[in-house]
Amino acid sequence: MTIFEALRQDHEKQRLLLKILVETHGDTAARREYFDELKDQLERHATAEERHFYMPLMEDDNAVELTRHGIAEHHEIDELVEKLDDTEFSSPAWLRFLKQLKEQVEHHLDDEEQEFFQIAGRILKEKQKKDLGEAYREEMSELA
Repeated sequence: MTIFEALRQDHEKQRLLLKILVETHGDTAARREYFDELKDQLERHATAEERHFYMPLMEDDNAVELTRHGIAEHHEIDELVEKLDDTEFSSPAWLRFLKQLKEQVEHHLDDEEQEFFQIAGRILKEKQKKDLGEAYREEMSELA
């Protein structure tokens, strides 16, 4: 599995969790469970992605700006997750913040898949793509 396949797999999980969460209502066990799962997924994904995708690309001048942008978006996502953590699950504001998070995460994933992956595909060698994919999956398992 290449780094692109591994990342896309997790991107799909994030999209699905966000889609499910937007349909939840009030302070329910389901909302809490899906939110905890989403938080865990986003945190582990950002850590492993920065280490096994962004950092190797920072060495190439053509990817530095995109890499910085991706890391900045991870920070924005973290801030929205914190805002959700600090808001009552039953509050109408919680759903509003969740929708902002959904929009931000989906924008980030689309940026990566439609722009960053193409540039990275030209920079990374085939063996690197596979090695980084394995290292990413391994770290995701360890962080679980």
